[in-house]
Amino acid sequence: MTTTAFRAARDLLLAHRGDYAAARREFRWPKLETFNWALDWFDAELARGSLGNSTALRIAGAGEATLSFAELSAESSRLANGLRAAGVRRGDRILLMLGNTVPLWETMLAAMKLGAVVVPATTLLTPTDLADRFARGRVRHVVTGGADAAKFEGLDSSVTRIAVGGAPGWTEYDALKARSSEFTPEGVTRATDPLLLYFTSGTTAKPKLVLHDQQSYPVGHLVTMYWLGLQPGDMHLNISSPGWAKHAWSCFFAPWNAGAGVFVNNQPRFDARGTLEVLAREGVDSFCAPPTVWRMLVQQDMAPFRGQLRELCSAGEPLNPEVIEHVRRVWGMTIREGYGQTETTLQIGYFPGQEVKPGSMGVPAPGYAITLLDPDGAEVNEGEIALRLDDAPLGLMRGYQQEDGTSAPLGDTAYRTGDVATRDADGHFTYVGRADDVFKASDYRISPFELESVLVEHEAVAEAAVVPAPDAVRLAVPKAFVVLVEGVEPERDVLLSIFRHLRARLAPYKRIRRIEVAELPKTISGKIRRVELRQAEERHFRAGTRPEGEVREEDFPELA
Repeated sequence: MTTTAFRAARDLLLAHRGDYAAARREFRWPKLETFNWALDWFDAELARGSLGNSTALRIAGAGEATLSFAELSAESSRLANGLRAAGVRRGDRILLMLGNTVPLWETMLAAMKLGAVVVPATTLLTPTDLADRFARGRVRHVVTGGADAAKFEGLDSSVTRIAVGGAPGWTEYDALKARSSEFTPEGVTRATDPLLLYFTSGTTAKPKLVLHDQQSYPVGHLVTMYWLGLQPGDMHLNISSPGWAKHAWSCFFAPWNAGAGVFVNNQPRFDARGTLEVLAREGVDSFCAPPTVWRMLVQQDMAPFRGQLRELCSAGEPLNPEVIEHVRRVWGMTIREGYGQTETTLQIGYFPGQEVKPGSMGVPAPGYAITLLDPDGAEVNEGEIALRLDDAPLGLMRGYQQEDGTSAPLGDTAYRTGDVATRDADGHFTYVGRADDVFKASDYRISPFELESVLVEHEAVAEAAVVPAPDAVRLAVPKAFVVLVEGVEPERDVLLSIFRHLRARLAPYKRIRRIEVAELPKTISGKIRRVELRQAEERHFRAGTRPEGEVREEDFPELA
């Protein structure tokens, strides 16, 4: 049975909840030749086992729904049969661009059953972003909401178009589900077959393409399950947006590896008070949120809303120690941080039962051997977080897909994450920052080069540098330092025009919020020294001052 080794590894971690030393010592990645998580685990074990009638997915708010494991298994099989009839074949790429609605989970499961490759996409993407995903992602099918169908106008007409809720000229999603709930796969799925293709921002203008196989995320997220502290029958709420890897981490694989239910609180806009009320009212056991959300929550009176919460986690960026202390004081619980990437599952974290060191992000996850490397590849106590390839964890991606469709080598001897950390004498890691200039804003990863490329497309901008400007709520917001073309003065109409130019070309999460016209500091070779700009922004933030000449989006009522 293909699930025997998977189940054994999973049960070992469940049994050692609260005993990190034993989990670290005894856990071994299961060795699988064939594996289809949707068929071999979700359908065969969860839907047909003792948890079959338990809640697998609960959506509150917009699109409210509750489905059991058995119901979701049947619905996804109907869809898989419909997708097959529509021409979806093993290995085909399906771009999936939906919000937190039931069809998102149904499509993920259905695609896995077919052996198709899912290309997750956020609904915030622009037509330009989608054209890039079509081309480099080799997309053959699209599933999206009817309201977003217009974004695909003018793109490859050979791509199968499926719309939830319908759209002119598109195949109706519900019509595809008018099929049998009995699904028969066309052959076996190899554990190394491709499953997910994520686009993630890098240091270049174009996002990197991260390719995961049928085991790297489904099996690799066993350790994410362990970090979250999930148990069968739990209800887990994770706050993240579809299209990003963390959504697959904690709204799909990790909870369902444990046999826990996924809970989603659909809000038009994030509401801190409403989230607290839902946590208490809906009987949530485990809660994970990015630091931006935690900073909003602690501004509320949290005391009455602990409910039956047992586990609290945070990921995406370092969390302020004062936030952790506030929650500990009010709820008597400790938020446990975790570190990982789109390219991996959880690598480092604090696990149930462990004492948290303030400021630290934790210790290596079971199954992960973490090393810190200097630029020459020597092991150090402050350096780039890396994974040795001679002992690579199962949760590591297959590689970055290149233009020709092949995967680029991960490295000679180690996969380097691009993140710098320190390690203390007890083996605890503390995050330092990116090895390059990529930064996080409101929990989204931002590539300065990409934003700078859009800026210089404006007729008034000669040169630009983008850095993170510290922000009390979002941690950071993108700020642009620009040099205007000769003869152009930094008048209000010019700056308003630049903001409008950016709004028309960038997804909201990438949008530059502040602009300052200034000379750019450079090295003798002409390279921009962004470090000086970042340091200046940090000084202003600490002093509570606003740089002279800086303009912000909120200074222009016309942009509201």
